[in-house]
Amino acid sequence: MSEDRAGLDVLPFVARRLNDTSSARWHVKGDRVRGPGKAAVVLGSGHEHAVSDGHVDLAFVLDTDRPDSTTLCDCVSGTGATREERLESAVRAWGTTTAAAVLELLEGRGWHGERFAPDDPKGFTGWHSIQGGVVGAGTGPERQAVMMWAGRQALLRLIAPTVTEEQLNGPGPIGIKFFWGSSHGKDVAEVRINSQDHAPAAAALLAADWPRPESGASYARTYFVLDRRA
Repeated sequence: MSEDRAGLDVLPFVARRLNDTSSARWHVKGDRVRGPGKAAVVLGSGHEHAVSDGHVDLAFVLDTDRPDSTTLCDCVSGTGATREERLESAVRAWGTTTAAAVLELLEGRGWHGERFAPDDPKGFTGWHSIQGGVVGAGTGPERQAVMMWAGRQALLRLIAPTVTEEQLNGPGPIGIKFFWGSSHGKDVAEVRINSQDHAPAAAALLAADWPRPESGASYARTYFVLDRRA
């Protein structure tokens, strides 16, 4: 986890976002945002800098006494005219997708994310699955096309054949990030399992029949948490 003090100015955005959506109270304390019990959000270290111009790496720690097995990391970029706007945009996207899924795991109220049982056709066999929201970005008349497609898909079932049991270590939690879309004929698909790129899953997503806009761009991202005990 990064000690990059220059990025700490993003933490108030994180606390505000969590307080807007969570039933618990979150506050900035030192180099982290503290929540109920032993939960916290800290700057991640998935890239050279945890926070750059509009890009944010955040680590949601469910139990600060056991960070190695209870940390869910993600990275996200935002848009806007100023650095502040870009960081706030990034945190908003993280809050809608990643944080929403983790808060649903923590609170279990059915407010933040959609839950799938281990045998649910839209879930992951043998695991309780929680999906956060889906956010989209793009330009042109079809900018929301990929996001709308995502809302109708069983994304976990799409990648399940590419994921082995050995790649899902322990009882969880396990985080799975999806980011994909198209811009002016150029497609991109990214799937990360516990913040590690999973090329076979990304290839399965890339091969799916999501809409490719004829002009402009359309992207979507979402996040799942898998847990044996949810």
